[in-house]
Amino acid sequence: MGAGIRILAVALLALAAAGGATAQLRQDYYSASCPNVEAIVQAAVALKVQQTPVAVGATVRLFFHDCFVQGCDASAIIVSTANNTAEKDHVSNLSLAGDGFDTVIKAKAAVDTQCPSPNLVSCADILTMATRDVIGLAGGPAYAVELGRLDGLVSTASNVDGNLPPPSFNLDQLTAIFAANNLSQVDMIALSAAHTVGFAHCGTFTGRIQTAAVDPTMDPGYASQLLAACPAGVDPNVALEIDPVTPHAFDNQYFINLQKGMGLLTSDQVLYADLRSRPTVDAWAANSSDFQAAFVAAMTNLGRVGVKTDPALGNIRRDCAVLNS
Repeated sequence: MGAGIRILAVALLALAAAGGATAQLRQDYYSASCPNVEAIVQAAVALKVQQTPVAVGATVRLFFHDCFVQGCDASAIIVSTANNTAEKDHVSNLSLAGDGFDTVIKAKAAVDTQCPSPNLVSCADILTMATRDVIGLAGGPAYAVELGRLDGLVSTASNVDGNLPPPSFNLDQLTAIFAANNLSQVDMIALSAAHTVGFAHCGTFTGRIQTAAVDPTMDPGYASQLLAACPAGVDPNVALEIDPVTPHAFDNQYFINLQKGMGLLTSDQVLYADLRSRPTVDAWAANSSDFQAAFVAAMTNLGRVGVKTDPALGNIRRDCAVLNS
């Protein structure tokens, strides 16, 4: 067998394994072991969001960052130890808000207390449910989630390298990194709209608003507002809402903003600036129902990325932030 054929065979085996794992996910996975798990998680998440509304965007972002590195396995929640720097402490994850992690921790505590016995539900599934629930609480679409993921056994910062899209990416780069996770360009555009409840630190977009060279794709008035909020020398911890119009509502305003040159990040505005993706932006700016249907499909696809269902590859973590000993 030639080298090319051997490589193809390995790739096909990997795809088959991934397909098998996805096939084992199902909506009623906990119907026998903890039939009320979704209601338990929803109640815990609702309380968290009531106390700390920023948990909406923080939880959604945590889910994305988790799934894009080693799959949806809650490895992004693991804390570093003296012997291991975990994903959480990679430079790309340092801006993940603590309230996203706290949402999962609180939901896990509720599940372990209220299910028939503790440690029946994985942290990866709790994060998946919690993400769906914060989206619903912000007015987004209600949708069923597939469950049955195991928690990952590894979390290292080096695994993050090159696997998360920086805010400077253009359309081709965004499309490629999503395709690496079996997500289409349409999925990518739909998932980008989660920024409608997100926030970003000044450093991620200051290059677009410099007085001497404002990004020509940005509305000048919006650039002036951003420059006032993020002047030179601003505290790097200052963060702004990505959607300046309806920042606490999960809606299609994100796409309307892009039409007006009010995308905060380069990777946001490029979806409208690039003529290949602009028709999708225009369509979803005009039709919220179509956007929501595409978003649900994209979230379902995202939730299938790299899932672990084989006990040799994962387990149910007793503490979401610590690998089982």
